[in-house]
Amino acid sequence: MRRGDLSRFSSLPLSHFPCLEDGDPDAPRGAQAWRLWVDYGYSSEETFEDYFVRFVETVDTGRVRELVFGSWGAPFEDSADEPIDLLTQAADRFPNLRLIALGDISSDEAEISWIQQGDLTPLLGAFPRLEVLEVRGGTGLGLRPVSHDSLRVLRVESGGLSGAMVRAVGASDFPSLEHLELWLGVSDYGGDATVADLAPILSGERLPALRHLGLQDSEIQDEIAAAVASAPVVAGLRSLALSMGALGAEGVEALLSGQPLTHLRRLDLTHHFVGPLMVKRMAAALRHVELIMGEAEARHEWAPEGRYVAVSE
Repeated sequence: MRRGDLSRFSSLPLSHFPCLEDGDPDAPRGAQAWRLWVDYGYSSEETFEDYFVRFVETVDTGRVRELVFGSWGAPFEDSADEPIDLLTQAADRFPNLRLIALGDISSDEAEISWIQQGDLTPLLGAFPRLEVLEVRGGTGLGLRPVSHDSLRVLRVESGGLSGAMVRAVGASDFPSLEHLELWLGVSDYGGDATVADLAPILSGERLPALRHLGLQDSEIQDEIAAAVASAPVVAGLRSLALSMGALGAEGVEALLSGQPLTHLRRLDLTHHFVGPLMVKRMAAALRHVELIMGEAEARHEWAPEGRYVAVSE
């Protein structure tokens, strides 16, 4: 079993629920955090549905606060709709569930763009007390606009996030959301979100509690930086991440000439294509902010303008 370390907000010791071929190790049946994983290599002796049913019948689900889903079979062929449906149907068995991480799958098992995701809407509807939802993979990922009073963290790691998904997030009411992180990815893998799609998020109207915003891993990172430079949501933030993308001098210049960012505690611009003089200007303007930039990435001939994102395939 491999672990992809998707969850950044899991805080409890994580127990792995064994597959049949693992035997029956002395797993703590009353554990509060579990990782579910079925062999993607088709050697499992049971389907994911049978595995999940056995999990529900074996552990004290009333104590479970965190669930991390690794492979649910062949993640590059089988969509996450199955684990989503199974968990949703069993929602009454998990009254204390607060964190769901869906797609804790390493690149050895499936590249991020290969992971077949599903519609997240049923999870948010079935678990009104859910506080953290973390997802890896953008292919097939869906969401309908929802209202959820308890969600504090929404993270989506993707090599390509659709404009429809971004618009659904922006159209949802998340009054308690403190941390929003979207890896937007590239058009080759479905990342067709535009700055216009981000406008409802940047307005902050439905995100009154937001303290961290990450709009990352984008081909249009300069355009995003320019939009962020005048975005109302920024005033309430403590930290901002525009990292992992094709950020260049144009984007940094927009940040420098836009609204003040000196109230931020942390600004992450790592994986950029900015010269040292511009980096120094940024550092001088934000002397009291934890500015994370590092050295510029090396340009490549195969990438448009030599720039590329950190995560795509």
